[in-house]
Amino acid sequence: MCGAVLSDFVLIGAAALGLGALLAASEFWFNVVKWIGVGYLAFLGLVLLRSSGSAAVALDRTSHSADVAAADILARSFFVAATNPKGYLFFSAFLPQFIDLARPQFVQYVTLAIVFATIDFVVMFAYASFGSRVAKFLRSTASIWLDRLCGGVFLALAGAMAVYRRATN
Repeated sequence: MCGAVLSDFVLIGAAALGLGALLAASEFWFNVVKWIGVGYLAFLGLVLLRSSGSAAVALDRTSHSADVAAADILARSFFVAATNPKGYLFFSAFLPQFIDLARPQFVQYVTLAIVFATIDFVVMFAYASFGSRVAKFLRSTASIWLDRLCGGVFLALAGAMAVYRRATN
């Protein structure tokens, strides 16, 4: 969750610096970011398919291993969100309509980033709260099947991202 929120700042900063425009204009750079994201989503999908039930394991972790797992989860969620070229394109198209060119743009982009990241955090926190309540009811076999389902979804998303073509003008 925190990794995805941190990636919001990266995506918005990159959009403010024109990376979204570069991805929209350059098929090469769009494909570079897209294929990094495809590869990583496919990797995560395969890891989940081979998992032994991470939800059940996560409930039994000690505090030390939970710290390591938290850092791993932060990095994974950041990387998934930061390698999605659609995020760059979205922010490049969405944010400029809220920017007043007569005023300092940096402050406006920072304000928008904070607002967006806060909303993103609140929504993801609600999902995580619900998920943690549901996870307590999952037994080991249910957790394994949930991981397999999520792995399949990640592989499907990787496939969808692989065939995604950017719009041509």
